[in-house]
Amino acid sequence: MRLRPLRALCGTAALALALPALSPGQAAAAVPGFSVYLQNYATGLNAAAAGGTVAAHNPKGNEDHQQWVPVAVDGGHQLRNADQSNVCLSRNGTSAVTAGCGSAGTTWTITAGADGTWTVGVPGASQYLTGSGSDAAAVQLGSGGDLARWYLTPVAHATAPMPSADTRRLDQVTFLTTHNAYANGADGNFASFPVSLFPNQNLGINRQLNDGVRAFMLDDYAVSGRAVLCHNSCDGVSNPVPLATDLQRMVDFLKARPGQFVTVFLEDYAPSDVLKSSLASVNGLNDVLYRPDQEGVAVKGWPTMADLAARGKQLLIFSDRTRSADSASGWAARDTFGVLYQREWTVENYWSMGGGIGGSDWSCYSRWGTGRPLTVDSAAFHPLFVMNHFRDYPIGSTIETDNGKLLNRAQNFCTPAARKKPNYLAVDRYEVGSPSPLSTVGTLNTYVLAPGQ
Repeated sequence: MRLRPLRALCGTAALALALPALSPGQAAAAVPGFSVYLQNYATGLNAAAAGGTVAAHNPKGNEDHQQWVPVAVDGGHQLRNADQSNVCLSRNGTSAVTAGCGSAGTTWTITAGADGTWTVGVPGASQYLTGSGSDAAAVQLGSGGDLARWYLTPVAHATAPMPSADTRRLDQVTFLTTHNAYANGADGNFASFPVSLFPNQNLGINRQLNDGVRAFMLDDYAVSGRAVLCHNSCDGVSNPVPLATDLQRMVDFLKARPGQFVTVFLEDYAPSDVLKSSLASVNGLNDVLYRPDQEGVAVKGWPTMADLAARGKQLLIFSDRTRSADSASGWAARDTFGVLYQREWTVENYWSMGGGIGGSDWSCYSRWGTGRPLTVDSAAFHPLFVMNHFRDYPIGSTIETDNGKLLNRAQNFCTPAARKKPNYLAVDRYEVGSPSPLSTVGTLNTYVLAPGQ
């Protein structure tokens, strides 16, 4: 038997540690032959053809040369850009570039790894396509590690019918969500002039509930020892609506309608003790409050909607604060009284599509940066995906147009960006748009993504 040099053996061992391999007995997956996004495992960013170079970009559907088609050729595969003729992924030294598909350096070894990831390597060498941690930075060749692991995310995911009502899980369902639900001009004052002229919603909380809204984004501030709802600031806002008032509306609605489920997302500026006191004043809240942190959900996964209904657990509350920020402020952890730290349980795309008028930016990427990309997932626990679809300023005609495009963005931009279907669709003025946001939610609730993609 011919012995291999020690350097080669050491390099191979190091690479085996750096790039997780398939489990023993696990069959290697076939390289897909359809359009995919070359999406980095560590950052969630996509490899985009950019004028002869290849850069890591925020996922942007079909608008940014981010779609590639793997094609089997002698010695491996080419990755051909889906919307540019005769443009292939190539290499020049340690840089990833694009070149004509007949050029040298366009053949790659694409190998299946753990957790549905792949490596894209130089044939016969220990060099691998390696991503970057920031948008617009160059994609390079490197020796391994998580930045050298990629998803071949389908441009169009295969789907399966939504499971039956008694078996579907919470993380398989999509809920209509109102952005700044309290800023509606119907329930009370929410902002000082001129922000008060631009309500995000037209209808009050009770009407939203009756119309089918099942998740609410609320901004709470501490004023005179209680949590109240204001937009940007409570300065100059007379008689803002107390958080407890809107929560009471939701609890009363849920108690009258067993089986319904509501989620609250707090943009949370109140100290823990103020928030805790406000929640304690809501009659019946603890009866319906769902505590996944006390049920091992982070280890075993989300329960079925039928199980939640049978136990009367109908309300989930998240805060956008972090555990570390509360600790640094000397405040009690919010999950000690049932308010969960959202970043531990969800992923969420960046909230703005741009200004109130003009063109919109449909990029779909994490509001919390590449340290917690939308693609975060595990075999047992699937973070809930909050998809924001609104702009900096609520302008009526723009909202109506944007809401009519919600299904397109959800299916063709944000689902592949997160590798999961949105669980919450957050919009302004949910009652406008064609198809309406509620209709879009209904469409998403007819299917789940097929496993193994």
